[in-house]
Parts: sequence; C-alpha cells; structure tokens
Amino acid sequence: MNIETLHTPAHGTSPWTIVARAAAALAAAMGVGRFAFTPILPLMEDQAEMSADLGASLATANYVGYLAGALVGIVAPAVARSVMLLRGSLLVLTASTALMPVLTGATAWSALRLTAGTAGAVVFVITVGAAMSQLRDHANHVTGWVFGGVGAGITLSATLVLIAGSVGTWQDAWWTCAALTALLTAVAWRLTPEQEAASSHGDPAGRHTHRWFAPLLVSYTLEGVGYIIAGTFLVAAIEHSTPGALGAGAWILVGLAAVPSCAVWAGLSRRWSRPTLLVTALTVQAVGIALPAVFPGAAGALVSAVLFGVTFMGITTVTLAIGRQLHVPRAVAMLTTGYSAGQILGPVLSGPLLHRGYDDVLVLGSAFVFAAGVAAAAVRVRFPHRLAT
Repeated sequence: MNIETLHTPAHGTSPWTIVARAAAALAAAMGVGRFAFTPILPLMEDQAEMSADLGASLATANYVGYLAGALVGIVAPAVARSVMLLRGSLLVLTASTALMPVLTGATAWSALRLTAGTAGAVVFVITVGAAMSQLRDHANHVTGWVFGGVGAGITLSATLVLIAGSVGTWQDAWWTCAALTALLTAVAWRLTPEQEAASSHGDPAGRHTHRWFAPLLVSYTLEGVGYIIAGTFLVAAIEHSTPGALGAGAWILVGLAAVPSCAVWAGLSRRWSRPTLLVTALTVQAVGIALPAVFPGAAGALVSAVLFGVTFMGITTVTLAIGRQLHVPRAVAMLTTGYSAGQILGPVLSGPLLHRGYDDVLVLGSAFVFAAGVAAAAVRVRFPHRLAT
C-alpha cells in the first residue's frame, strides 16, 4: 500500500475514519435495509404463511421506494449534501425494520418496505457522494472498502437471521436486524456529506461523453433487473432444492465474498480499463446466478454464492466510477435511478414464473445480467480512458 494514500485529508478526518462511517451507512441502507429480507423470506413463508407472490410484492414495494429516493437525488441535488437528511434516513431505516414484526399484514408490510427503500436510496446517494468526494485523492481500493460495507451488512444480518431462525421466530429476526441497523447508524452518524456537487455543469468533457453514458445507463438498468432477482430469491431457491440451513449459509457466504470484492475490483482498474472489468464482472455474475438452476445441490449453491458475492457490489463500484469519470452531471443519482427501475421490473417479471419453482426465475435473472454485459461491451468501444477521474 502506498503510504501517500494514507495521509489525513485537509478537513482533519482520517481517510479510514471516513471509510468506516461510509461503510456503516451502506451496511445499514443495503446490507440490512435492503437485503435482510432475503434470508428472512423463507422464515416468513414457513411461520407467517406468507406466499411467494406476497414476498415478490414486498420486494417490489422496497424497490419502488428506492426509485423514489434516487429520483429525489436528481431533482433536488442539495439532498446529496444534507447531513440532517442522512441522519434522518438512517433513523427511518431503523424504525421501519423494527416495525416489521409489529405492524403485520400485506398493507403494513408494503408500506414499511416502501419506506425503507426510500430511506435506503437517500442514504446510498449521500454516502457514495461523500465517499467519492472525500476519498478522491486516495488509491482506488480505499473507496472500494466503502462499498464493502454492503457485504459486511449482509454477512452480519444473515448471521443474525440464521441464529434467530434456529432459536426463535421470524419476528426475532427482524428485531435483531433492527438492533444491528441502530448500531450501524451510530457508527455512521458523524459522516459528513460532500460540500459541493460531484460534477461540474460547466465541464465541457460532459458534453462529449453521452455516447458512453447511454449504454452504461442501459447496462446498469438491466443489471438491476437481473441481480435483484437473485438477491430476492437465491436463498429461497437454494432452500427449495436443498432443505436445511444451506440457503442462509450461502447468503452469509455472499456477504463475506462481497466485503473485499469492491476493493479488489477498484484495485484492478490500475491494470485494466473499467469498461473491461465491468464486462468481466457481469459475465461472471450471469454464470453464478444460473448455477443453482443448472447444477442443483450444495456445490452449485456455494459456488453461485461466491460468484454473486464477488460481483454484485463490484459492478456497482465500477459502474459509478465510470459515470463520474465521464463527468456527467448527477451521474450517481441517474445511474441509481436506472438501477432502481430495473429492480422494480425484476420481481414483476419473475412473478409469473414462481408457480413453476425458482429455476426458471434464476435463469431469467441470468439472462438479464448477460444482456447487461452486452450493453457494457458497447461502453468499451473507443472509451476515453484518459479522462480525469
């Protein structure tokens, strides 16, 4: 590690303190607020008699909320610089998680998941802007560790759910996840949002990079469709084909693989171009999502978990870095909006296939991710690699 990347920024906060706070915020927003539902879903199906269709509807409600939060980042850029909104959204995430076992029923659950999605998107946009702005003078892998917070959140929440499911109920699983969100909120509380917009509206470079940004946006939107199908149904699919604790264990493995993956993908950008890395990651992910359907059993499930874990946040890291490299105004918010729209379509498109089991659903998700890789390949064509980041 280059010692020059470890100096303390001018505002006096250690870069690793920024990493810890931002990673905790993303762990709360996505690792718990978004993905705790994945390992809890089988528990709710068994103990709360929740149907697979309702599970898909709740996932959709969460993603609609996420889209709403991302759109706020586009129409109101000042949102990305509001410390009060960041803190308020973290508190809303904690409360909406804690209320899941209290306010029961399809309507209440939908409202809570919608609220959690909106708050999570706001936290994501603010946190990513803060991290990329405050850590831009450091090596790429430093920012990568921020995105690794999502994997840490997945690992911690999945572990808590596994324990709660073995000794308690689905309600206990939600309450323990709420406690985890509160702890992560405390760690992230002093995170400072970026003070200036990440991109310059007067930057002439942005006027000439739309030819690459358009296919990048298409790619990330398609990735949103495919990845969320796996992110929602992977555990249930594994447990359906291999009963026992393998599903929850595989989700823990997803989180563990995701923790260092973003730093690795960011570090690889020193040797290979980001568009090349994006195509590679999408191809690997497409294979990983399809594996449990093609090769049922423990081996396919575990390999799938690793491949999904090492790519899903790495794809986000690389995509958002490309967007900022292209100097497109509000690139993070626009890409997150496309991603969110894709996440809404994922459960909707997979719903009609659920009555046939989960294999076809996973194959559908894999197909969308492969299509995202094709769109990403268009980004590679004559990409302006020398643009400043």
